[in-house]
Amino acid sequence: MTTTFDALSLFSGGLDSILATRTVMDQGLKVLGIHFVTPFFGKPHLIPFWQDHYGVEVQAVDISPQYVDMIVDGPPNAFGKQLNPCVDCKVLMLTEAKKLLGAYSAKILISGEVVGQRPMSQRPDALNLIRKSADVSDVLLRPLCARKLEITPVEEAGLVDRSRLLDLYGRNRKPQLDLARNKYGFTEIPTPAGGCVLAEIEAAARFWYLLRASEAVGVRPSPDDFTLAQTGRQLWTTKDAADLWLCIGRNREDNDKLAFQAKDTDLLFKLVDFPGPTALARPMSGAPWSTEAVRDAAALVASYAPRAVKSGEEVAVAVTTGPTTTTVHVLPQRTSSLGFCEPNRKGFRQWKAARLPG
Repeated sequence: MTTTFDALSLFSGGLDSILATRTVMDQGLKVLGIHFVTPFFGKPHLIPFWQDHYGVEVQAVDISPQYVDMIVDGPPNAFGKQLNPCVDCKVLMLTEAKKLLGAYSAKILISGEVVGQRPMSQRPDALNLIRKSADVSDVLLRPLCARKLEITPVEEAGLVDRSRLLDLYGRNRKPQLDLARNKYGFTEIPTPAGGCVLAEIEAAARFWYLLRASEAVGVRPSPDDFTLAQTGRQLWTTKDAADLWLCIGRNREDNDKLAFQAKDTDLLFKLVDFPGPTALARPMSGAPWSTEAVRDAAALVASYAPRAVKSGEEVAVAVTTGPTTTTVHVLPQRTSSLGFCEPNRKGFRQWKAARLPG
């Protein structure tokens, strides 16, 4: 039987989401934190700690398919500096959280936004746009800055006491830190939520190459593809065949992740006689790689194995696709005949500009 709650809170694990949740809990209301997970953010492994240390019940909810669709289609309110869709991210999370209200008999949605704190998504006009676009005007409460905003239907209905909500504003975080330390006695204070790799320069380049290659071969990338794009060294061909995508492990953790992520249509590379990286090649269109491409990739993989390079001879590389394993013999070679290279940002701005809304 599902436990009932008075409110659901967007719970990132950052300080603002914790304080927003606790502010409403202080009024005697039962609140469930909803921790959304995508390939770009989410730390569900920290839920036990959050529950124990901050006294908030938290449930992880995976919205990867919806989020990836939004990125691939292009966020209606545009990307930020990188590939971060901050306004549409919040719209999507509130939309998905609203769908959960009935399951928990909840009547309030809580968000930890502070008006004026973030330049893209927490301006007054952006907060209004988010509220209206997600169609949550009747249930949304922003406890940390409520008294800086117009009264909400939630407050008018007497579901919460407006006088006990907060009036925070702007980028000064001293009030939040004071609440955390002196009111709640938190001994471990989290940083601002952040943590979205879509806002990182290097990660954005990786994702852009994936998006660009997917467009070139006419397929839609999956959440698994975006997870793979964050694993190991990323190499793409500079030739017209944008289907050539190679991921090479940098360490044992990467190697394990790549082996775990391999699908039946992927190619998994592993040196036979020398220690070295595991590598995964994913054909975006599903078409088999040519013999030339397999050999070129195998030579690249072998070039990251110091003992194989030192041997000065051809080495054996096992190539596994589904249940089938073949072996190719190649000379370790860092120079790629097909032009494999790591992602760069040349053309990134133009690509983004071509996808501006309207």
